[in-house]
Amino acid sequence: MPSNSELVFNKGICLHKLGKLKEAIQFYKKAVSLKPDNTDALINMGNTFQDLDDPYKAIEAYKKALSFKSNSLEAINNIGKSLFSLGFLDKALEYLNKAISINPSYLDSYNNIGVVYMQQGRFEKAIEIFKKGISLSPEQPEIYYNLSFGLLASGKIKEGLEAYEWRKKTEKFLSNKREFSKPEWDGKESLKGKKILVWSEQGIGETIRWSSRLPLLSTKAEKCILECQDKLVPLLKRSFPNIEIKAENRDLDSQRNDFDFHLPMGSLYRCVLDEIINSTKPNSYLIPDPNRVIYWKNRLSSLGNGPYVGITWKSSLLNSLRNKNYSSISEWGPILRIPNITFINLQYKNYEDDLVKVKNEFGIEIHNFKDLDQYENIDDTSALYAALDVVISHNHSPHLISSAVGTPTKLANWRQNTNNNSFLFAPGGSRVDTFEKDTSETWENVFGQIAKDLLNLK
Repeated sequence: MPSNSELVFNKGICLHKLGKLKEAIQFYKKAVSLKPDNTDALINMGNTFQDLDDPYKAIEAYKKALSFKSNSLEAINNIGKSLFSLGFLDKALEYLNKAISINPSYLDSYNNIGVVYMQQGRFEKAIEIFKKGISLSPEQPEIYYNLSFGLLASGKIKEGLEAYEWRKKTEKFLSNKREFSKPEWDGKESLKGKKILVWSEQGIGETIRWSSRLPLLSTKAEKCILECQDKLVPLLKRSFPNIEIKAENRDLDSQRNDFDFHLPMGSLYRCVLDEIINSTKPNSYLIPDPNRVIYWKNRLSSLGNGPYVGITWKSSLLNSLRNKNYSSISEWGPILRIPNITFINLQYKNYEDDLVKVKNEFGIEIHNFKDLDQYENIDDTSALYAALDVVISHNHSPHLISSAVGTPTKLANWRQNTNNNSFLFAPGGSRVDTFEKDTSETWENVFGQIAKDLLNLK
């Protein structure tokens, strides 16, 4: 390892960029040991700890940097961000406001303050602070992007969708952008006699959610094409026979001539807003293979009497902020203690220990179909969901699939995640009952309410 602090620090930066975060930490620590007041190394160390989802160690590094450079805006701002991820919202605001008091033009803090206000449910305050940041520097995609959620959450739908268009200038979008020679549709030019390509820009959850509105677009055009994730093609082909459904293929994007306009899927709602407002959500809009639905109904009946209730309690992607959306399986007691219900596992990863825990704690079995890959085989998974009587889920893909196939769905929701159930990110189907808790509450009341609902099934 080099002995010069700056050389060691630069090696850490390279490792961080390569995604070798733990190795980068070691080089930052070495740089600090060689030069204790290397505030850049300390701040980068804090940033890396944040990326490793260790906000406490991140705060420790940032505070060490402040001990040498008390007015470091980056360190002060990033302590605020770390406190936010830990849920200490008032304390986060103290640091973020301190950064602005030092430099009233420090844009990152305006953005972060708005995000904190959003989680506090103070949408008008969030909108105000986002707009203040934009007034200082109009070309700020990240602030516009966060502003869109504040506007949508406060019911300002048209303005929110316009602000959401700024996502197209964010690094995340640009890294996934498709480059076509044909223009993007603006939602205004007539599609009569035209062909339009809609392409999935985010995960399967958003593709499933937003596909509910595809028929509103396809009626405007001579032909509508959707390119999406390969594993969704069979289900979407069956569900939308008037739309050409294809797996995404970027190989010849710049040379393609099989459409007149294209549209990233996140812009669909903006372009057909009037039609959405004047229509109602369907009870279902995805059609599983009917033979597989019969198969799964027979297989469920072989386990015992119904009702058959599918449950999922956590995402496969967890961190200190996302964790607030999910529960531990032990918290499901009010539901799992209901007698004469056959429970079905809808987790597709990291569930084995929890199934054992349920057997030990509650003396019941959550049935698991090991031969069904619920992550890859979405088509057959949708048939299982359609065969169930009820699905209970937190806010991730399963509740979007179950509501889309028309299965009654109970959504256990963390209220302060403001894009959970907003206009743009609500389930596409109508058969969803939402039960919410605040950050300061446990899941007990939510699961108690859902348990009361389940008693009506019997």
